[in-house]
Amino acid sequence: MTTNTNPPSVFWHPSRRTISALLFGSLVLLVVAFFAGYLPMQRRDATLRAEAGAQQKGLPHLAVMRVERGSGEDILKLPGTMQAMTEAPILARADGYLKRRLVDIGDRVSEGTVLAEIEAPELDQTIHQAEAAVEQADASAEQAQAALAQGKANRDLARMTAGRVKELVAKGISTQQDGDQAQAQMAAQDANVQALEKAILAQRSNVAAVKANLARLQDVQSYRIVRAPFAGVVTLRNVDVGALVSTGSTLLFRISQIGTLRTYVNVPQASVNAVHPGQQATVTVSHLPGRTFRGTVAHMANALDPSTRTMLVEVDVPNADGALFPGVYATVDLSGSRPDAPLVVPAAAILFRRDGAQVAVVQPDHTLRLQKITVGRDYGDRVEILQGLAEGTTIVAAPGDAVRDGATIVPVSP
Repeated sequence: MTTNTNPPSVFWHPSRRTISALLFGSLVLLVVAFFAGYLPMQRRDATLRAEAGAQQKGLPHLAVMRVERGSGEDILKLPGTMQAMTEAPILARADGYLKRRLVDIGDRVSEGTVLAEIEAPELDQTIHQAEAAVEQADASAEQAQAALAQGKANRDLARMTAGRVKELVAKGISTQQDGDQAQAQMAAQDANVQALEKAILAQRSNVAAVKANLARLQDVQSYRIVRAPFAGVVTLRNVDVGALVSTGSTLLFRISQIGTLRTYVNVPQASVNAVHPGQQATVTVSHLPGRTFRGTVAHMANALDPSTRTMLVEVDVPNADGALFPGVYATVDLSGSRPDAPLVVPAAAILFRRDGAQVAVVQPDHTLRLQKITVGRDYGDRVEILQGLAEGTTIVAAPGDAVRDGATIVPVSP
């Protein structure tokens, strides 16, 4: 009988069924553990999303926009007043009565055309008196000249007498007293000649004065014929035949040159740099619809009016056909290109509050910041921004009065 010396095995070998049961149990445990952790997390996320949605539904939804630059074209249309290129009031230069009137309003005249004639009988008499004064002065001058000739003759006689007496005194025939008297007589005649020469100079000056007075009166007399100083149109007639006129105070006519008209406009400070001499302009008037006139910027004041902050600009407009008139209200188009286009935002985006003009800037976290700005030209639906914003900044397009600094919004892009 054979004896087994190997000891019995102590290891357990599970069957295939047992292994399958164990794997299924582990899988069940894993599934239970997954649902036990995932489902609460899902519920928590859903709750958070619901709360965020509810909060977002309570926030204001506002349209936003990016700040951009406007067009490089500067639209500049300004009101203006047309005036004659040259205009002159014609005043009376002689006292009297209007004898004839040869022109009326609307008449076109040339330079030197006779406009009227003034009757001045008192002036005629004054001229006759001045002519008599000239004749009298000439006679006085001739009389002084004759007196000078006589004085020179007496002086020559005194000199000869003094020489003869001097010889007699030297020979002892005449006394020294006679010689001294002869010398004194000669000196007196010399002084008399000098006085007569001065008198002639005075008479000549007197003659020149009365002749100048006569020439002045003759010039005034020529002003009785009123003539046009330049070619133009009579735009005012202030007197009629028989009217009493006075020198320098009675306005007779007004004449204007309308071949070219000056149109004056006041350019705002913000657009001064867009206007320059030689720039072309388009002028329109209400009584000629559909018709435009070309003009040129002729002069600029180069200084702003401190009360209006505008610069006076003159635009010359040719008017060869006479369709335009002085005093007409006109619209002047000075539109041109700008070298630096300004930032432009809608007018509805600007808030006007106690601190001045502001816009609502949208921060990256969707909060608002009220930014002070400096506005420029107002185009009605949009406004230029001079300071306070940078290009590309996001702002609220139409914030409304309820917007506050630091508020959170839901930005809506257009």
